[in-house]
Amino acid sequence: MKLIIQIPCLNEEDTLAGTVADIPREFEGIDEVQILVINDGSTDRTVEVAREAGADYIVEFPRNRGLGYAFRAGFDACLKAGADIIVNTDGDNQYAGWDIAKLVKPVVEGKAEIVIGDRRTDTIEHFSFTKQALQKMGSRMISRLGNMNIPDVASGFRAYSRDAALQLSTFTDFDHTAEHVVEAGQKRFAVMSVPIDTNPKLRESRLFNNISTFVIRSGLISLRTYTQYKALKIFTLFGSLSYLAGVALGMRFVYYFLFTDQGNLHVQSVILAAILLLAGFQMFLTGIVADLIATNRSLLDDALKRIKSIELDRIQEKAGD
Repeated sequence: MKLIIQIPCLNEEDTLAGTVADIPREFEGIDEVQILVINDGSTDRTVEVAREAGADYIVEFPRNRGLGYAFRAGFDACLKAGADIIVNTDGDNQYAGWDIAKLVKPVVEGKAEIVIGDRRTDTIEHFSFTKQALQKMGSRMISRLGNMNIPDVASGFRAYSRDAALQLSTFTDFDHTAEHVVEAGQKRFAVMSVPIDTNPKLRESRLFNNISTFVIRSGLISLRTYTQYKALKIFTLFGSLSYLAGVALGMRFVYYFLFTDQGNLHVQSVILAAILLLAGFQMFLTGIVADLIATNRSLLDDALKRIKSIELDRIQEKAGD
């Protein structure tokens, strides 16, 4: 069984060597361990440091394309290199390399397809109270969208089985963590969370300027991902609210028209009721169309998985010749 640890990097010359050095090269149940570095348009010595540190593979972009794009490219490179398990960690040495064993073990034993490291953010000293509270609230909300309980959704320290890596999609260029939790939940992957340690903070995050920005963008990404799988449910909900509001206004007008002499004063209610009824009906129709699109997408995802599997099998056959 082959394990590849991928490390997306953007100007990590000061921390990458320590990150690679902390990664063990032997794990129980693993035959081969390799390291892949994704250079996301770094302008410093990140690539040179990666080579000096002993990285087995390096994927390079001439300019910065975003964490989501780098993550997707890393997945593709790991699968082509024959990975049975892929672990993602950060180049800033935030995560303790020895904890990779905790992530890999449930996958090796067949108990999980995705394992997410729980940083136990309430114990991290440099996390402010506001940041801890927002992390907990965001993790709880996103976990509900995925029908699971992940205490640290924002953790980028994760292990993926080969099958999970083949099926998961990454559409955002911002951050994949929330997107993958919702998608994994909707696709009913076996997902586990394990407690991990973190190293002292070495630098500020380059992904976002403040925690509020991260929470808002992650929330929007999660909602978009959820909508891709539950479009009919969401459009039916909002359409029903609009339709019921229209019915209520229509009944209000009927009351004034039949039982009082003020009916002519409430014509606006009829117009607004008609607009709300029409909007509700249109939302419901939109939900049906979106649901049909989601069904087609699931068929395309299945076809894409099969195509990727065939492509990877051919690559492995060529490598064996």
